[in-house]
Amino acid sequence: MTRQTVGTPYAAIIGDIKDSRKISNRKEVQEQFYSILQIINEKYAEDIASNFIITLGDSFQGLLKNKQVILSIIFEIELAMAPIELRFGIGLGNISTMIQRDNSMEMDGTAYHRARQMIETIEGNENKYTTSETNMMICSGESYQQTDQLLNTILSLATALKSKWSARQKEVMYVYFTHGENQYKTAEELGIGQSSVNKALNTAKYYTYKTALIHASHFLIQDIEDDE
Repeated sequence: MTRQTVGTPYAAIIGDIKDSRKISNRKEVQEQFYSILQIINEKYAEDIASNFIITLGDSFQGLLKNKQVILSIIFEIELAMAPIELRFGIGLGNISTMIQRDNSMEMDGTAYHRARQMIETIEGNENKYTTSETNMMICSGESYQQTDQLLNTILSLATALKSKWSARQKEVMYVYFTHGENQYKTAEELGIGQSSVNKALNTAKYYTYKTALIHASHFLIQDIEDDE
């Protein structure tokens, strides 16, 4: 266990599987979910303060010390879990308890509070017809409301773009993303031509989506002073 450095905000990510009770092969999905989180923990080990863990069967959480990889991690989890849909609440803030690498269930702080608030907001908005659609939202505190509004608008537009992706496009993007964004390696892995990979990426507007995530990530690395 380690104690957080005062004035060094963290990023908590809390998520859940949407409509999990309607999934027929729920046990298999949960096992897949667990495996994916283990991959994330290994791949982003240097960026993680507390490992991503499953909390209530269909929910998960993790804590990052490198805020720049937030959206990359979410993107990778989404693609790996497709066609299962997930919600993601992101909270930037401090941690008021001891940081435990392998057991975030006993940790607390404004980062977690804000992430949970975003999950609740997303769930509430799903029942409103006049609210913009999104499956991920961020909260950095009252002092950063304008920045959060801009980021959440970008994330909402990203959700609209993702809704147009086919299962095959998601498969191609996941292999491409996890193979160092190399079209030739992706083609070899999938047993298709490089031109087919390029067509799938361009049709899905992959590079437009990625550019939006990159620009949004730049806002996430700013220094945040906790206002609670």
